[in-house]
This record gives sequence, C-alpha cells and structure tokens, in this order.
Amino acid sequence: MVSALATFALGLGGCRSLPPSKPSSEWTPQEARGAAIYQAKCARCHYPTSTRPLHGPGLQALTRLKAMPSGAPPNDERLTAVILNGRQMMPGTPLTDNQLNDLLAYLHTL
Repeated sequence: MVSALATFALGLGGCRSLPPSKPSSEWTPQEARGAAIYQAKCARCHYPTSTRPLHGPGLQALTRLKAMPSGAPPNDERLTAVILNGRQMMPGTPLTDNQLNDLLAYLHTL
C-alpha cells in the first residue's frame, strides 16, 4: 500500500536488523481496527512484518526508520499522501478520516 515510501525498508532490511513489530496482543482498539483495514485494503500487495516484496514492498518498521531514500522522513503526513493519492504503481485508497487514522496507528505497530 505505501509502495514508494516503503521501498527504503526493503533495501535496509538486508543491511541491519529491523525492530520487531508490536505483538497483536498489545494492540490498542484503534490499532486493531487499523489492522483490519490493512487486511482489507493493503495486505494483498504488502507484507506487514517483512521487508520482502509481495506486489509492493514489505512494510516492516516503516515508521521507525529515520528517512526514505529521498531523505524525507516517513511521517504520517507523507504516508497519508501516498495512501490516499497513490504513487507510481500503487493506486490511491479512499478512506474516511477515522479509517485513515486507524490505519496509520496500525502502521506504527509494524
């Protein structure tokens, strides 16, 4: 789902150990709702807990890296733009504000 923004995680995954994802048993209700949105909208193209590509790059530790290859931080504003508008091969994903906030909360658990 966050194709262009996550490409950097793919490259860095082989270079160093990435932090583990937050266990689902520790998710808040918002993060759990975001996981459901991820499964419905993103999982067919992106692995959540791996940097291996599926149809798009894996998203492990997406929000914990300091910068993308462009040097820009993978912050919520940049993730929101890619999720809603798409980028390169990734289509935009229409979400309500609540769905988007839940999905962003989940992405922070990866």
